[in-house]
Amino acid sequence: MANLRTYHAKRDFGKTAEPRGKAVRKKGFGYVIQKHDATRLHYDLRLELDGVMLSWAVTRGPSLIPGDKRLAIHVEDHPIQYNKFEGIIPDDQYGGGTVMIWDRGSWTPEHDPHKGMKKGHLDFELHGDKLRGHWHLVRMHKRPGERHEPWLLIKTTDEFARKKSDPDILEEMPDSAATGRPWTRSPRKRKKSGTPTAVQTISRRPSEPKQRQNLPKRRSAEAQKKSSQKSPARVTARSQTSSRRRLQR
Repeated sequence: MANLRTYHAKRDFGKTAEPRGKAVRKKGFGYVIQKHDATRLHYDLRLELDGVMLSWAVTRGPSLIPGDKRLAIHVEDHPIQYNKFEGIIPDDQYGGGTVMIWDRGSWTPEHDPHKGMKKGHLDFELHGDKLRGHWHLVRMHKRPGERHEPWLLIKTTDEFARKKSDPDILEEMPDSAATGRPWTRSPRKRKKSGTPTAVQTISRRPSEPKQRQNLPKRRSAEAQKKSSQKSPARVTARSQTSSRRRLQR
């Protein structure tokens, strides 16, 4: 199981600051989640086993709501040295973008983890700075054309679980668990998403007058009434089209 060939093959260590690393004989149960601003923002869950870090890319990040299933793509094993990595991977490298240690600690498997990986069901407990308590990782069947194994990360009901009405821990605690520094997206991603850069966040001087905005004119009461009397069939068709578009994304 301790195999870093795929990890090494995907990276040019002359360009990226990621650790080359190697499998170690010392056995432990380290745990880390790294916030990763690659092609899409996601959270990399890593669990130490047999001298390497088993790794899953959790597309929407972990949820503390029991039963809230979060897709976790099983990716290549990473070296244990990766647990301390924070930085920016060059854009021309695999996984280019900002990497930040979002959480870290240790994990405790509830059963034999080797049998769990083979079976496709891991039950474990996390002892992190942010995430604690019991969790499940459950493997799903691969669809035709899928290169990686899809799993689901699911929180169990315990004293660390939250309700839907509670704050989202990803928004409540977004900063680095290693340094406490705030999360900053890669410059390339800020430009694509429209997030202002450091220069653009400088506030306008008080002496500068505000520019008037061309606000849309209010519709008359008669126009609003006509708009509200649209055909139910047209409204239903529009809502169905919108739902189909969301499902196809």
